[in-house]
Amino acid sequence: MKKEYWFVIITYIAMQLSGIVGMPIFKVIGSSMGIPNDELNVKASAYWIVFSFLVALLVILFLLRKDMKENIELKQASIPTSILWAIAGVFLAFFAQNIAANIELMLGVDGESENTQNLVSLISRVPMVIFVTSIIGPILEEIIFRKIIFGSLYKRFNFFISALISSVIFGLAHGELEHLLLYAAMGFTFAFLYAKTGRILVSIAAHVAMNTLVIILQVAYREDIEKLSDTAQAIIGGLL
Repeated sequence: MKKEYWFVIITYIAMQLSGIVGMPIFKVIGSSMGIPNDELNVKASAYWIVFSFLVALLVILFLLRKDMKENIELKQASIPTSILWAIAGVFLAFFAQNIAANIELMLGVDGESENTQNLVSLISRVPMVIFVTSIIGPILEEIIFRKIIFGSLYKRFNFFISALISSVIFGLAHGELEHLLLYAAMGFTFAFLYAKTGRILVSIAAHVAMNTLVIILQVAYREDIEKLSDTAQAIIGGLL
């Protein structure tokens, strides 16, 4: 793996852990600005997430500037074909997610992702967080897990092994072991899109579109989704 790739991974990990230092600083700043104590934790968390993700993205793009100029990727599909795969990729990702979610339900796993629910709650109070969940986050994840991890593995192993390993790492990175299958299914789909087109922008586009649709649906139709989830779990429970 290239030296700059290791720096990118270190930057990503540092971003994930940066809240330990950053949150207290933002709380002090927020308190000095007169933000009420009952809102201080939420707003400090939201603003730090936006700040840290944006800084990490800028640093990573800087680290990869030579790599982008050299355009070292897989054999690339044509632009029209890539656009079609980016669109199809959204449906493939939802399809894979739906299969994984149904398997989890049959195994008795709670259908709701705690990460997703926490982010939806945060967005409802600080809307700018949607730029992280819908745009910056997917870009960073595709660079780390598809371009770097999957891409490096794919030079040594076949597609299935490379996609499987990188997808499991992708799932573990989300910190919800009970939903490992769900995240891995999506990661496998995005790896397929990258391998199929040779363009990281294709998997980024599909990932951005999928996250955006999920967040919009969760925010706009949260109560309806919760009712459907309860009904589905009741049905699965009756079958078991």
